[in-house]
Order: sequence, then C-alpha cells, then structure tokens
Amino acid sequence: MYEYFEGVITVVTPSYVVVDVGGVGYKVYSPTPFAYTQGQKAKVFIEQVVRDTGITLYGFQSQDDKGLFLKLLSVSGIGPKSAMAIMAAEDSNSLAEAIEQGEVKYLTRFPGVGKKTASQIVLDLKGKLGDYVARLDRPDNGEDVPPALNDALLALIALGYTQKEVDRITPKLEKVAADTADQYIKKGLALLLKK
Repeated sequence: MYEYFEGVITVVTPSYVVVDVGGVGYKVYSPTPFAYTQGQKAKVFIEQVVRDTGITLYGFQSQDDKGLFLKLLSVSGIGPKSAMAIMAAEDSNSLAEAIEQGEVKYLTRFPGVGKKTASQIVLDLKGKLGDYVARLDRPDNGEDVPPALNDALLALIALGYTQKEVDRITPKLEKVAADTADQYIKKGLALLLKK
C-alpha cells in the first residue's frame, strides 16, 4: 500500500522510528533506526505487513534494502521480525554476498537462525541476489547519477529489464541531455529495444 514516507523523524528508539508525515506520526520498525536522527527530514521506504495480530510498518533507508527484506520474507521459516534481526546484525552488502557464496555457517550467527534456517536461506535465495550485490558493488552506487536518471533506471528495472541490461545502457544515458525521468525512460527504452 505504501511505497515510502517522506517526513520528519520525531522519535528514534532501538527498534523503531516515528515519521511525521503531514502531522501524522507513523511508527516504523527499522533494522537501522540509529541511522536516523531526531528532527531530520528523511525518505523512508516502507513495507506494510498485515498479520492476524495487526498491521506493522517496516522502514528502510533504500529501495535495495527493502528488496532484500522482501527476499528474506520469501524464505520458509523467516518472518518479519527474523528478517529485521538479520538485517540489523549485518550490513546488507555482506549479507547478500554471504547468501550468494552459500556460507551457511556465516548465516547461523544471526539471531534466531539455526543451521536448518540458514540452509533454507541459501537454498531459496542463492542466485537471486546477484543483481543486488552487483548494484551495491558499483563504485558510484548512484551518488553521481542525476536524480532523474536514477529514477529512470529504477523504473526500467520495475518494467522487467534486468540489472545487467540496465547497466549496459547506463553509460549512454549519462551522456543524454534530459531533464526528467520520463525523457530518460524513453531514451532508455529505445536503447534497450535496439538489438
């Protein structure tokens, strides 16, 4: 239902933050609540989880971290609390690399993850995080990319193109004189459709 909240962080606790969006305070559980500071204006990427016991909001600093959380949730035996504990205990890049390398022993050091669960994580996710690891390993990691281009690259991935395909055309898009994400998307689609 929610993609992200953009507002002011009014409360920071060891397990959650409160994001004030237009006068409404949303309690958002985060694996890294202390990455935020009280009074800071922030964009928090949201995943809403509905259970019999209630509706809970989970928040992340980036779309990539939210994606990793969703991948962890897809593993049998991993619920939102376990996924959050795993992400809180390790930086996302190292976690993704450990899964890709099939390091079961490494994964058992996370809270609530035994050998069986660690093996299940590797079984379910190995080979599915390559794009994630490659994206984090890119030296620029989007820092020098104009916001409109960055939005366009994310949109192309959302349209079903692989990270590899998008990475292939990114240097060409960086040379394009465009002001909006739509202009970049149109040019990107034209490049992707060229064989």
